[in-house]
Amino acid sequence: MTGQTVTRATPWNHNVHYHPLILDAVPDGCGRALDLGCGDGLLARRLAERAREVTGVDRSEDMIRQARRAAADAHVPHLTFLQADFLRPPLPEALAEGTFDFVSAVAVVHHGDFATAVQSMKRLLAPGGRLVIVGLARPRTPYDWLTSAAGVPAARWLARRHGGVTDPPGMPVEDPRTTWTEVRRTSRALLPGRRFRRHLLWRYSVVWERPRPLAR
Repeated sequence: MTGQTVTRATPWNHNVHYHPLILDAVPDGCGRALDLGCGDGLLARRLAERAREVTGVDRSEDMIRQARRAAADAHVPHLTFLQADFLRPPLPEALAEGTFDFVSAVAVVHHGDFATAVQSMKRLLAPGGRLVIVGLARPRTPYDWLTSAAGVPAARWLARRHGGVTDPPGMPVEDPRTTWTEVRRTSRALLPGRRFRRHLLWRYSVVWERPRPLAR
């Protein structure tokens, strides 16, 4: 029927919309993957289908509780959840430097200082590992506001198509403080060779690979 909404088995929101982008970036044969700011663990559960071992981290005790419960209900193996703040050392032993082949962070870096968050994530990557950030930024220029406005009809259409927007209960929310210009400049400086893309639903993506040591 025309105009009928869709009933879905999994939730949909502006962050979940970009999960396929992240999953497509997981390297073949990925060993250890890390999802920072994992929330209710939906992305971590999906990563467990592509990596041999996955760790989800969130500073919210309630989010970690939801993530563990959902993973147990779905019988997802090789998936661990830790309550920790990756921006506040010392980190748990499980988050040792240079440990992970893949690190993702969705809508989390704007909860703190952008440069500090990027540096922390870089340290967690093993040589040759891949980092994928999907984040939000603060509009400042006329172009920023125009681009943001262009996302409104698309967001409404997608929400209707997917049966509405559903966020995990208790999910911490914070407005971004870093501007689009600052995100582009800082990511370029800290992540040489990174791939930056601005997306329609008020998100950007940054993809970067940590170089391997030169052979002697």
